[in-house]
Amino acid sequence: MLSLHTNAAALSTQNSLGASQRALSTSMTRLGTGFRVNSAMDDAAGLQIATRLDAQTRGQAVAMRNTQNGISMLQTAEGALNEVSNILLRMKDLATESASGSSTTKDRDAMQAEYDALGGELNNIMNNTSFGGSKLLVGGTMAAAVTFQIGASSSEKMTVDISADFTQAGTDLTAVSAKYTAPGGAAGTEINAASANGAIDKVNTALDTIGKIRAGMGAAANRLDHVYNNLQNVSTNAAQARGRIMDVDYATETSNMTTKQMLMQAGSSMLKQSNSMSGLVMSLLQ
Repeated sequence: MLSLHTNAAALSTQNSLGASQRALSTSMTRLGTGFRVNSAMDDAAGLQIATRLDAQTRGQAVAMRNTQNGISMLQTAEGALNEVSNILLRMKDLATESASGSSTTKDRDAMQAEYDALGGELNNIMNNTSFGGSKLLVGGTMAAAVTFQIGASSSEKMTVDISADFTQAGTDLTAVSAKYTAPGGAAGTEINAASANGAIDKVNTALDTIGKIRAGMGAAANRLDHVYNNLQNVSTNAAQARGRIMDVDYATETSNMTTKQMLMQAGSSMLKQSNSMSGLVMSLLQ
């Protein structure tokens, strides 16, 4: 029907042109940002899923750093205790040598002086070893239960508790050398003629306790290493899943944009043609 008031063809073409324009704008936005989902309007459900995946991967990234920091802390403490073991082994050598009847009083005095110096260093290592500005051993972080956050959720925690062994280590080291508790005190008598044989057993006991602590730290560090590997795997796959939701497929979206551009051009041409149809009414009136 020819009408001056209502141009049905023009209205229909305008609607189609508007739809093509909106679709073209969406494609250009996606190509410009690199994201398929730029607002909830693009994919409401997908955005919700992607947000949860993003929260998971971000939390896991922090947890991965936590595990590496935890391993570093444990290795620092274990390295200090390794030196404690070395000192105790030297102290055992001195006690064993002193216990022999071939050692003279002067020999034992020289050995005791070295023994005392080693006892003072035990005090220094156990009381002053630190990580990140905080003490690690006696009165420090590892002397109590330590909890590591190893995942993105509040339930993913790992607790390392070797505090009882640290308490026992303090008792054993005190028995080994008076210089452990009082580095500036009087010379010790642990490896004189009467006590040297007993000192051997005391050092052995301390070595066993220190070895137990080191084993616990090593086991915890190994577990944290496995935690890191698992987090890396889960995080990688979660990031890929989020990418499939959020990231734009440039090949597909470029094709879509080209199609919408062609539709825009065709729609503009047809709108021009439909607007000229009203002119036919005048030809009927001539």
